[in-house]
Amino acid sequence: MLPALRTTLLTICLALPAKAEELTVFAAASMGDAMEALADAWETTTGQDVTLVFAGSATLARQIDSGAPADVFVSANADWMDWLEERGRIVSQSRTDSASNSLVLVAHDPAAASDVEVTPQTDIAAVLGPDGRLAVALPDAVPAGIYAKAALRDLGLWASLRTRLAPTDNVRAALALVALGEAPFGVVYATDAQAEPRVVIAGTVPERTHPPIRYPAAVVADSSKSDTAEAFVDWLAKADAQAILAEFGFLPPDPGS
Repeated sequence: MLPALRTTLLTICLALPAKAEELTVFAAASMGDAMEALADAWETTTGQDVTLVFAGSATLARQIDSGAPADVFVSANADWMDWLEERGRIVSQSRTDSASNSLVLVAHDPAAASDVEVTPQTDIAAVLGPDGRLAVALPDAVPAGIYAKAALRDLGLWASLRTRLAPTDNVRAALALVALGEAPFGVVYATDAQAEPRVVIAGTVPERTHPPIRYPAAVVADSSKSDTAEAFVDWLAKADAQAILAEFGFLPPDPGS
């Protein structure tokens, strides 16, 4: 009986499906809600689990450079992806833009809601009041903050605001300051404003004032699941994934297309 039992157990084990590979995706904090939905869709379609790690692109890039176990990196700007590519930390031929975005001025007070364009005549410093701060991601390190700084400089507003900032580690933290009323205004991505009901858009930031906001994705060079990772990166550019990104306010990789 024992050999027969062993044969039966072995047959049952062989009949069970192999556990799918678990993919670890490091993604910019601004992609949080959208990437959760993308991961769900990927898991449903492929049966492959996805573990998501969110933070500012600078933080994630440095972690990858230090050997963090990531399979895919989705950055909020090209510079940090370039930085990793120069160090041989990503698979260059896998790199592709997955989405684009825009900047908006957000406010905690619903009365400040407006769809007007921010111009050199927009006196943000005055509406902050004597003690108010402008919430932004770190303007010298985090993509959303870098874009915000570029825009404010182009508009001639940087000099009056540089000492009035409330800098944060990532754009979602800047959004939270405004949502909680700890900062009356902030500069964040349009997708962030869409995701947070406790803020209103107080103005749109002209795209011509800052570099294009793109989200490059790539396979991490040290990934042990490079085939699965490459399939995930390729899928981000396909119609199903793009439709999910659009639901969360993201624009196509090339907004003009």
